Amino acid sequence: MSSVRIVKVADRKGLEEFIQFHYDLYRGDPYDVPNLRSDELRTLSRNKNAAFDFCEADYFLAYKDGRVVGRVAAIVNNRANERWQRKSVRFGWIDFVDDREVSSALLKAVEDWGRERGMTEIVGPLGFTDMDPEGMLTEGFDQLGTQATIYNYPYYPQHIESMGGWEKDNDYVEFKMFVPDEIPDKYTKVARMVEQRYNLHVKKLTRREVLREGYGQKIFEVINETFKDLYGYSQLTPRQIDQYVDMYLPMADLNLITLVEDWNADRKLVGVGITIPSLSRAFQKCRDGRLWPFGWWHVLRALKFHKTEGVDLLLMGVLPEYRMKGANALMFADLIPWYRKYGFKWGESQVEMETNENVQSQWQYLDKVQHKRRRCYRKGL
Repeated sequence: MSSVRIVKVADRKGLEEFIQFHYDLYRGDPYDVPNLRSDELRTLSRNKNAAFDFCEADYFLAYKDGRVVGRVAAIVNNRANERWQRKSVRFGWIDFVDDREVSSALLKAVEDWGRERGMTEIVGPLGFTDMDPEGMLTEGFDQLGTQATIYNYPYYPQHIESMGGWEKDNDYVEFKMFVPDEIPDKYTKVARMVEQRYNLHVKKLTRREVLREGYGQKIFEVINETFKDLYGYSQLTPRQIDQYVDMYLPMADLNLITLVEDWNADRKLVGVGITIPSLSRAFQKCRDGRLWPFGWWHVLRALKFHKTEGVDLLLMGVLPEYRMKGANALMFADLIPWYRKYGFKWGESQVEMETNENVQSQWQYLDKVQHKRRRCYRKGL
């Protein structure tokens, strides 16, 4: 008989325990970047996350010898399943001590939950949508994490791959790019060419345009169109878009957001580059994900005063019909001088499918290193 007891989260107290477990398991780790507690509560709460309009989810805690030793979320994204013609139950928010009995029990709980709902496969780690962290780290355990990605101990994938029945469903790679002393000539030349030949131009936002003139919604509409054919993507609904605009854009440094417009098409928005100062070190100083009493100061120093060495390339997207026209060069020709002005030394991409050569080619003129890899696993039920 297993000594591991699996309990479904049933109330706010259980949800608090679910969130707290990650902080306890990774306390003092130099590479993990814990999420803010308020963000986790918002994402995991049915009455606050618009993804629950088309998702189902339950959360499970593992107990052994009277203490919490693991956690996992079981999620069905009905919108993604319909789009990709799959019957997938997702596992996400998975953490566990180095005990294979624990990890097996957690994944079995998700499998059983998925079977009850007619699912035929389990995949993950994945969140509700692509706006949530995804993919289990398999390379780069000695690299600082980011706020938008998952960090996990090296034993996590070892557990998965030792269980049997699991296979690779998708691999992601991440790159670290070093800010050059000058804009690479290729970016400058291509930027000038696309302005003249295609009448594409950089657009910088004002706060009024973000909050009152609908540019926030336009940005995420471009993201929807750009990402629609990527692995597991489910397009954001208008209610989700409103939530992300409210969450991310009011405090953003607009100098670090660059848009591209087509002036031949009534200034149609065709490209989006959203970058933010790295908050990794700041979040590490927010004890248990709390901004109070002192965490807010470290976040403010990074966001407003740029007291951080890195910049996160959070969302970069160009409409498919404009990808071969050099729109990316316009964005980097505009952003690199801002990176230099703020004193950033490096930038970090977010997860990119290993097969997505179009995305990876945009870094070709920068000094870079592929420093992380992560995987989504799949198992038939």
